[in-house]
Amino acid sequence: MIAWHDSPVVIGGRTILHRVAFRAKAGELVALVGPNGAGKSTLLRALAGLLPGAPKQDSRRVAWLPQGARCAWGLTVAEVAALGRIPHGDADPAPVERALAACGLLELRDSRIDRLSGGQARRAMLARVLAGEPAVLLLDEPTADLDPAAAHEVMALLRVRARAGACVVVVLHDLGLALQHATRMVVLADGRITADATPGDALPAAAAAFGLPYGLDKRPRLLPPVR
Repeated sequence: MIAWHDSPVVIGGRTILHRVAFRAKAGELVALVGPNGAGKSTLLRALAGLLPGAPKQDSRRVAWLPQGARCAWGLTVAEVAALGRIPHGDADPAPVERALAACGLLELRDSRIDRLSGGQARRAMLARVLAGEPAVLLLDEPTADLDPAAAHEVMALLRVRARAGACVVVVLHDLGLALQHATRMVVLADGRITADATPGDALPAAAAAFGLPYGLDKRPRLLPPVR
């Protein structure tokens, strides 16, 4: 389980999160959705214990993948994945191999990460998180830079992790991915939670947060109507 207990977050004199109370438990895949500036990444950082005053988290239990995570060194994909074992103080190859296989990177294991495509590098960073086999995964836009098929593969992988007992919280902008893969959708707008329900039930609030029309067919239109 992971939680943030009703504490406002103020950064630079601006309230980023109001009195938001959030909790996620083992077996859940929670999608945090909302427009840019809604407070999604800030909430994820609070859960990860990375904000001033936030409770520190055990890095062996809680793993965090920041938005746009990159590796600046010329490490191989396998070496990047192995970094996930550092909190455990070992170099156990078995979890690393499982993570590489899960992310479809076995054939690229000896490739330097700085020579990969953006999507391949993104999967290598995800493999690093998975190699630590954490109980809680906090992922900020893990499907960024991925084509639609790869994005669905990543979300399906996270869903499998949740079903196996992990607690997964993921920031998404793609409502389709949230609807298909998440067990729960939390909508943020202006630093407040406006919905916390199953993805289907939270969809109207998500459409409103993004400013999308929501028709009688109960489906948000991805583009505004042509006038």
